[in-house]
Amino acid sequence: MTALMPILLAQIEREGPMTIADYMAFCLHHPSHGYYATRDPFGAAGDFTTAPEISQMFGELLGLALAQSWLDQGKPAGLLAELGPGRGTLMADVLRATQNVTGLHEALQLCLVESSPILRRAQSRALDGHKPAFFDQVSDLPEAPLFLLANEFFDALPVRVFQRARSGWDEWRVGASGGQLSMGRSPAGAVPALANAQGEFVELCPAAESISSEIGRRIAQHGGVALIVDYGATESTEPSFQAVQAHQKIDPLSQPGAADLTAHVAFGPILRAAHPAIGFGPVDQREFLARLGIEVRAQQLAAGLTGAALRQHKAALLRLTDPEEMGTLFKVIGLAPPGAAAPPGMEPAP
Repeated sequence: MTALMPILLAQIEREGPMTIADYMAFCLHHPSHGYYATRDPFGAAGDFTTAPEISQMFGELLGLALAQSWLDQGKPAGLLAELGPGRGTLMADVLRATQNVTGLHEALQLCLVESSPILRRAQSRALDGHKPAFFDQVSDLPEAPLFLLANEFFDALPVRVFQRARSGWDEWRVGASGGQLSMGRSPAGAVPALANAQGEFVELCPAAESISSEIGRRIAQHGGVALIVDYGATESTEPSFQAVQAHQKIDPLSQPGAADLTAHVAFGPILRAAHPAIGFGPVDQREFLARLGIEVRAQQLAAGLTGAALRQHKAALLRLTDPEEMGTLFKVIGLAPPGAAAPPGMEPAP
């Protein structure tokens, strides 16, 4: 039994079953026993591996894309920000790739939106010498042109899960039975977002839309660009709420506080919520990285490698771009001010 399990069971006994969104928030962010408060989840020794941990090419290309947008918009003074920066690997690669872009590092204040004290320490080590400023949420950032990255950030935001019932909709809830957590349903009542919903299941992520709205407002008002990379599908026929531990999917109710809880990202609502910023994509990660020149960069890096290092490099490229790996499951969307050039690698949203 995890340290969080008895706390959850006691709360459910007091207050009744909780929504999936409340369960996710409780398990991921409990101040003493929450998943992100107690561990570094990244890499082979953790529970999952993200693109920046696979290859430096990912961060280098995203960094150069942001730099090009900064140049296109007249080199404004502003913010270079990342949401959920993990160990700081992505931002370290961004800063290295852009160090020869004259004036960029001096013009943009480095800002990291991170709530985990363990990960903040890891990010400070990775970015030693760059003096990042830390913020708990997007709304805490200074008002300024915003050049922002978010890689596998939105998938960890709490979702509500609904299932069509004989009359209206039921909402999935986490209850308790016999000293164990259990999944159940109850009538959802009036939920405006479900008024025209199709299909048997719907996942809603109000937090994603709220954050996107804040990012979009800032970019439309002050300038900047956002590149958001995450996994998801344009259409879903079943709930994607899931748990991962040691790189394997497990029962989401079995290890509260000790497993990562995520859901596939719905890109359409994020793009719509960002209005009046202009949305771009979604584009498959494979296509996006190809447009930014990953094959050329891979060849440059391969020229200095042999043996196991070369094989690992080729495997990393495959993992980032192959349709059977991350190539099509992961997608990229972008935001830019009205009238600005599209972010490199992006196309206007349909």
